[in-house]
Amino acid sequence: MKTSINFKAVKTGSEAHNFRKKNFDYIKTDLTGKNEYWVGDKVSDRFRSIEAYCKEKSGRKLQKNALPIREAVVVIKENTTMQDLHKLSKRLEEELKIRIFQIAIHKDEGHYDKDSKEWRPNYHAHLVADWQDLETGKTLKHQSFHYSKMQDITAECLEMDRGISGSRGRLEAIEFKIQKKEEELLLLNNRITEMKAQLDSKKFEDLIVKENDFLGFRKIKTDKTIENYERVFKSYNAELLKNKEILQSKTKIITELQQKNIDLNKEVSLLKNKLSCILSNITTYSKEKEIYFNSVKDTIIKVIQFEKFKQPKLFDTTKEKIIAILDSICKQVSEKNNIPFSSLEEIFKNPDSSLEIFSLLSIDNRGIHYNTEDVPVQQKRKKIKRSQ
Repeated sequence: MKTSINFKAVKTGSEAHNFRKKNFDYIKTDLTGKNEYWVGDKVSDRFRSIEAYCKEKSGRKLQKNALPIREAVVVIKENTTMQDLHKLSKRLEEELKIRIFQIAIHKDEGHYDKDSKEWRPNYHAHLVADWQDLETGKTLKHQSFHYSKMQDITAECLEMDRGISGSRGRLEAIEFKIQKKEEELLLLNNRITEMKAQLDSKKFEDLIVKENDFLGFRKIKTDKTIENYERVFKSYNAELLKNKEILQSKTKIITELQQKNIDLNKEVSLLKNKLSCILSNITTYSKEKEIYFNSVKDTIIKVIQFEKFKQPKLFDTTKEKIIAILDSICKQVSEKNNIPFSSLEEIFKNPDSSLEIFSLLSIDNRGIHYNTEDVPVQQKRKKIKRSQ
């Protein structure tokens, strides 16, 4: 299965759409509960921070035509997790300086197939990004190879095939249309040939109506004969159309199943190769293990930040209640991202990781209270500036 990512200027109603704050007639509401969301900041708040930082850093106001906040729609698989998208976000920040601050996984959009009448889901995710260059205060400047790299990073992080780029994709689309038209022409020719064969057969002699004229000669009654032929042709056309629709529907289903089988076999093969490589090389094993546990830790932190964003006073309570909330968050992370609970235990066994997590909750792993608070976006920008 192929994926792609394409950033454009964020729309005014982005948050309403992404987080289902309104009812939309193109979604399947009984599937909306399967959607997942993560927010680090509101679009309006982030835009104000970007404007202030641009003024502070460059001494000028943000240009009116600047696009400092952008949004991408990413094609995902049914089993793509929020952890996968946080991993993608981290890579985009590390390699292209793109900072994702909102994610929405949508599993309630799609359409009903006109032939099979089955629901065809359109699995995708919306990534809203801060496009400001922290070194200049202006918007990031990317070239064509950077956008190509985005596609590579996305395919790698989501473990999917990379979409075909530009002209090649358009060429294949044109070739496909030509092929379909050729198939339609062939089908039409076959139908004409079949009709001619039937017209030449004695089967149609019964449709010819003859009557004696006043001289006693047998002559064809044109109007009645044409009426009989029209009735038979209508019946044949209806039958041919029905058979064509059934054939197309079955062919489509078979093609989809074959493609799904190919994709699954490819995915299994890649996972086997990756596992073999990891197990046969201690350095690779250690590196992959570190990457995985860092990803798990980051996912836990992101969920905690999201919960604090939704309910700022959620963790302003006793240590016992905070631990209970954390336990609930860990279970949620485990279930939604297919993370073994043993992996979460490994995270909390690591002193540095556990300290980083507990500090977000205003307590450390020894139960000592901290007075730390989440650093606002603007302060983070200043911190980055001072460290340069």
